[in-house]
Amino acid sequence: MFIQLLTSLFLLTLPFFFLIISKSKKPSTPPSPSIFPKSYPIIGSYLAVKSNRSNRMQWMTQILQTSPSATFTLHHLFGHRQILTANPANVQHMLKTHFNNYQKGPFSISVLFDFLGNGIFNVDGESWKFQRQVSSHEFNTKSLRKFVQTVVDTELHDRLIPMFSEAASDKTVLDLQEILQRFAFDNVCKIAFGFDPACLLPSLPQSRFAEAFEDATNLSSERFRTFHNIAWKIKRFFNIGSEKRLKIAVSQVRDFAKKIVREKKQELADKSSLESVDLLSRFLQSGHSDENFVTDIVISFILAGRDTTSAALTWFFWLVYKHPEVEKEILKEIKDKSAMPVFEEVKEMVYTHASLCECMRLYPPVPADSKLAMDDDVLPDGTVVKKGTLMTYHPYAMGRMEKIWGSDWEDFKPERWLERDEAGKWSFVGRDPYTYPVFQAGPRICMGKEMAFLQMKRVVAGVLRRFKVVPAVEDGLQPEFLVYLTSKMKGGFPVRVEDRGQLD
Repeated sequence: MFIQLLTSLFLLTLPFFFLIISKSKKPSTPPSPSIFPKSYPIIGSYLAVKSNRSNRMQWMTQILQTSPSATFTLHHLFGHRQILTANPANVQHMLKTHFNNYQKGPFSISVLFDFLGNGIFNVDGESWKFQRQVSSHEFNTKSLRKFVQTVVDTELHDRLIPMFSEAASDKTVLDLQEILQRFAFDNVCKIAFGFDPACLLPSLPQSRFAEAFEDATNLSSERFRTFHNIAWKIKRFFNIGSEKRLKIAVSQVRDFAKKIVREKKQELADKSSLESVDLLSRFLQSGHSDENFVTDIVISFILAGRDTTSAALTWFFWLVYKHPEVEKEILKEIKDKSAMPVFEEVKEMVYTHASLCECMRLYPPVPADSKLAMDDDVLPDGTVVKKGTLMTYHPYAMGRMEKIWGSDWEDFKPERWLERDEAGKWSFVGRDPYTYPVFQAGPRICMGKEMAFLQMKRVVAGVLRRFKVVPAVEDGLQPEFLVYLTSKMKGGFPVRVEDRGQLD
């Protein structure tokens, strides 16, 4: 083991050796202005990747925008390759046509295993298929949809609206990103566990479970960005630094989750059936009582629902403020609905739906996703894929492709998702999921997509009906897009809330 560690440490020093060499030699020819990174023996494009670490999404987007096929092969250390693509045909090939050839793979699974275990978002093959079947059955029930609606409405009207009212009255500044994260965490814990962490109480209390979940998410994400897979494994072996913090956070999350599982199982044993309709109760009552199985799958669903909707809504309120004509159209639509719109009314909020889609086109909650090629293959655009190649499709870049969205792709324009009928009424015109893979596509397409839109539209209707959300930042300041496992607005989103009164 000691010899292996020494070897690993030696490999870790190689890029720095080449970095010193590259700086000590003057180039014989002027550097190329091309956006495409240079590749060198052994270290590949490590220098370019390192220099663009802080803006990697934007950098990769420029590469894909410039590539004729919207696909590029990035060379990493020691001959490892990563194929980046924003080509819808390639995305469909990966996520549907050749689904079995593009899997999570051992690298991604190992990175997230400590946190997610064998949960649905961290497995392949039969294990994934089984969990998908079990989950799909529960997600397609009307009773769960009704439960989600009740949970969201309760959190909205008992906590979020009163908090905004007080902030409007006191003229205080709120971090809207944090508020929406707390709102989403309360919701998803109630839906997944039947447990209320009460993160959105007026005092904004600190929750050990919420803090541990946040740490586990961010620290797991850091593993993907380490210089080499062996780096975080060395820290984990010695239980130091970020890996020590991750171990503590994961332990707190899993211990808490298992405690709730045991309590639910005991309740089921005492009553023979549970009155609650949260996901955990549903899994247990359908016969899936293995503690590790239900813990892994429920933690995965909390991760999926915790930051995605809050990330989308954070950017949505920013964009709506910057585009008052869009806000005006949304307000007209809200005015036609009841104060607490029922499911059918929410479905009819097509302009709001289009605005949310447009927001996620520009700022997708999950800006990139990767799969591993299990065998050699050729993509529709002719790109050769070798076994073991990391394949990454980029919803962030795809939302910025002129070939897909036209020359006005930079514009926030909900109308691109709409068309008017002869009576002048809007109707929604969606894009296929391979052109717009914000919710993934193919067999792994997000099961909670409908619930996510339900939650987001109810929040938009509830908030904008009563308040105007005004960014408390300098004029002209553009928020920075930050990427962990999901996207965030760097530094939060400070806002002032102005009471506009109920719409007539």
